[in-house]
Amino acid sequence: RSFTSQTEGEARVTRVLREKFPRASAIKVVDISGGCGAMYEIHIESEDFKEKRTVQQHQMVNQALSEEIKSMHGLRIFTSTPKP
Repeated sequence: RSFTSQTEGEARVTRVLREKFPRASAIKVVDISGGCGAMYEIHIESEDFKEKRTVQQHQMVNQALSEEIKSMHGLRIFTSTPKP
């Protein structure tokens, strides 16, 4: 599948993250369950994560996706702050 076409689930998760993290400089959501929406890998780069520990950054993402997570089996989260 091409990089431009997102699954419905990827698009939904991306939309929610863009809403919750408007300062994010990069958001990438990949369905790693073969397209069924059971497991996602999320890469998000945002100023919101500055001076927060990794566990706090991941809690922010989990909280933002609390509704979506209910229907998932798993979630891999990778967070970072923009490089100066």
